[in-house]
Amino acid sequence: MSDQAQDGLILLSEHFTNSAAFQDLFRDGMNLVEETAAYLDGEGRTEAKSLERAVGLTYATESMRLTTRLMQLASWLLLHRAVREGEMTLNQANREKTKVKLTAAEPGATDLIEKLPSQLQALITRSMELQAKVRRLDATMHAEKTDAGAPGNPLMPQLDRLRAAFEG
Repeated sequence: MSDQAQDGLILLSEHFTNSAAFQDLFRDGMNLVEETAAYLDGEGRTEAKSLERAVGLTYATESMRLTTRLMQLASWLLLHRAVREGEMTLNQANREKTKVKLTAAEPGATDLIEKLPSQLQALITRSMELQAKVRRLDATMHAEKTDAGAPGNPLMPQLDRLRAAFEG
């Protein structure tokens, strides 16, 4: 990647992590983590006890998947907040980011999820929406260094749009 393209990615990432959009994403993500923990430790625990055995097993599986997914997302958010706070460089965050699995814990079959309590279903849906958003951002912010600046790369128009959005 050319130095100019590398600098553009770093600049774009720094713009994003310093933006109100990142602050909103961080707040929403961490609020979802807290809301999920409160549900699973409170009302969710009570609801789980009243489920029939097969649905109870699905509840246990999906709550573990949900927790895993949210912990991976929280790790990504915390890494980028550390960049914003100057606690680490973007290159350091990129190295640490390899430990974060943004594809972790995809939910099970829809027909099984539909049998779960509605509040758990809503938390699963919201976590999947957050995961999709973070995965899109991650793909843009941390494009492969070897070909992100290559002519015809489909990420370049995205990078240009994001750069323009965060420069203003």
